[in-house]
This record gives sequence, C-alpha cells and structure tokens, in this order.
Amino acid sequence: MSTSSSSSSTQLPSTKKVLSPAAVFASSGLGGIIGWIVVHPANTLAVRWNLSTMQQQAKPFSVRSMIQQQGFMSLYDGLSAGIARQVFYATSRFGLFETFRDQLHAIRGKTDFTSRYVIFILFYKKYSKVIFSNMENGFHGRVVLGAVSGGIAAYISCPMEVAVVRMSNDSSLPPSERRNYKGIRDTATRIIREEGIAAFWRGSTPFVQRAMMVGVFQVATLDQFKDYFAATWNQKLNSVFNVFCASMSSGLLYSIATMPLEATKNRMASQKVDPVTGTLPYTSTIQTIQSVSKKEGFLALYNGFLPYYARCGGHTVAMFISVQLLRDLYLQWA
Repeated sequence: MSTSSSSSSTQLPSTKKVLSPAAVFASSGLGGIIGWIVVHPANTLAVRWNLSTMQQQAKPFSVRSMIQQQGFMSLYDGLSAGIARQVFYATSRFGLFETFRDQLHAIRGKTDFTSRYVIFILFYKKYSKVIFSNMENGFHGRVVLGAVSGGIAAYISCPMEVAVVRMSNDSSLPPSERRNYKGIRDTATRIIREEGIAAFWRGSTPFVQRAMMVGVFQVATLDQFKDYFAATWNQKLNSVFNVFCASMSSGLLYSIATMPLEATKNRMASQKVDPVTGTLPYTSTIQTIQSVSKKEGFLALYNGFLPYYARCGGHTVAMFISVQLLRDLYLQWA
C-alpha cells in the first residue's frame, strides 16, 4: 500500500502555473505605474522641498503655502512623466531582476564550473568562491542582482527622471525662471532642441548609484522584515498589513541611505547653465555633495526627507501589492 501511494504521488504531473517572461515584465511595469500614481504627490513635495534652498527662496518651504498659491492639483505636476518613467524603470528593474535570478539559478543547476566562470567574469578571481557559495544561499545573490538590475533600469529611465524633476518643480520657480513645459512631449522636445540629448542624462550617475543602493536595501531587507513582523507581531506572512509594515521599514532604511544621492540627482537634473561663467554648477556626485555641504550644510541634502520617505515606503507598499494582485489574476485567468 505504501509502495502504490508513493508511486502514484511521484507520477502526478505538476499543475503549478508559471508566469511567462512577458507577464513578468508587464506586471512589474503596471504595478510600478499603480504605485507611482499613489505616491506622486509625495514625490512632488520631496523634489520641491529639496530644491527650495537651491532656489534661494526668501521664506522656508511650506506645504500649506505651496497648495494655497498653486492649488492642490500642483501636487500632480509631472505625473505623465512619472508614469512614463515607471514604464521603463519598474518594467526593466523587476523584470530584469527576476530574469537574471532565474538565469543564475539555471546556470547554477547545470554545472558548478559554468556558474563559477560567470562569477569570475563579474568579480575578481580570489573572491569568486566566497561570492558563489553565498549566492547559493540566495541572500547575497539577491543583493547583487538587485543592484545590477536597479542600475541598468535607472540608466534606461534617466530621461524620464529628468522630465519628472523639471515638470514637478517648474511651477515653484520664479516666473522669470520657469520653463513652462506643457507636457511630457513638449518637455522632451524642448530639452533636445535647447540643451541637447545629453541633458537627459544629467544626474544619471547619482540616479544609478541610488537605484543600486535601493536594490541592495530593498531586496536584502524586505523579506527579513516580513519574517520579523510575522514572528514578533503575529502577523500573517505576506498579508497586506505584513507587506505594509515591512515595506515602510525597508523604505526607512533605504530612504536614509539614498536621500543624499536623490538630492544630488535632483540638483543636477534641474540645474541651468550659469549666465556669467557659462558652466553648470554641479558636475559630479561628489562635487555636488561637497558644494551643497559647504554652502548650505550637509543636512540640506535631507530637505524633504519626510515626503521622500513617504514616497519610498508608500511606493514599495503599493507596487508590491499591485504586482502580486496582477500576477494572481493572470495565473487565475491564463
């Protein structure tokens, strides 16, 4: 009896559905868009608050005065560019991460030599054995792949990030300094015509660096926080409340770590050529951080931290829940 039951169990075909690569990329992009629509007002506040000292305003930045002067809907300035950014950023970031992860798993499953050869190409030979063994355990592998996929996605989506920063902040500038963009198409065509296509990648270095750090902190900590809250607070693992608590916790960590890079990216993307010297005030990540720290103090890089944290944590919550729901629907109806 035991023999027949064991043989029947081994002969049963697997009925588990698997997401196609197209579904992985599509659900990642749609989830990112839904999440961004939720947190775009927080991003607008973070950008304007952070750039307020750069614009040398007479009064400190005030959310209330901003809404009174420009209206509540000004919080959604640049939303079209933000959505377009997610089409490139979220789709490629999470799609590439899962593609790389599955490819690495396939390589590891074939031969030990092949996987060591891949790691040897990416890293110095003397460290490949340690890195490989850690990647077998999953944790370090997710960290490395999260950083790589995040950096690639950021570079791809940098033109849309420049458009988001400029459109979100334009109405807060003095009338004489506004660019008065009419939409994402007008923004893109004017940047190309007036400044050249290279202007789309101003701030790309800190943007890529920030995206890599987000990949490291988010991937490495989100699952840990979910397990911690499930065990400590008796939450149901992967429930909406569990994902919310874990996302806001991981969002806090990577907000603190990446805010200086976010501020650097905003300044480099929003800057104008000095009319006297004919040069740009910010030229690199280190130079920007040093310049801001010297003139305004290091904490100026953390202006707008609260809305930035709301954006980071909120987008993580909305995006991961949306992605999971979309994938569940796809598997249900596929």
